[in-house]
Amino acid sequence: MESFDQLAIQYKPMIHKIIHSLGIYKNFEEFYQIGLIGLWDAKECFEAEKGGFTNYAYSYIKGRILSELTKSSKLEERNVYPKEEYWETVEDTNFARPFEKEILLTFCDHLTQKETTWVIDSFHHCLSVKEIAKKEGVSISAIKQWRKGAVQKLRESLFFCD
Repeated sequence: MESFDQLAIQYKPMIHKIIHSLGIYKNFEEFYQIGLIGLWDAKECFEAEKGGFTNYAYSYIKGRILSELTKSSKLEERNVYPKEEYWETVEDTNFARPFEKEILLTFCDHLTQKETTWVIDSFHHCLSVKEIAKKEGVSISAIKQWRKGAVQKLRESLFFCD
């Protein structure tokens, strides 16, 4: 039997005809590849004494494409893809809500005023280090020092309690 590349070229019109006859218009290239896989399988399983290759290849290719069509149809039935308008009406439940100020203040009893300012601005007002520095009129490195002191004291009070 000839090489598969020659078979693929020779049977290309047949594969196109099968795809067209089944009314496939979406994912055409994917189904063409499945047709080529069917042709490959037909070449591998063909026994010359049982009949002609053309009819055998046709039924093998069509069967392979129909199987894939059924599988993709079932997959589409099981999965629902909402339209874009749906996503505009859905509320984002993962929205990061800032901590309540009163709760944060309960952790800040042993912090300095500057460290407490960093905690409140960071976790309640959701400000960045740069934004806090601008608001407080200090350098970014000063805010980082406030943060370092606050984090260290919070760790000690929360995790190393007796």
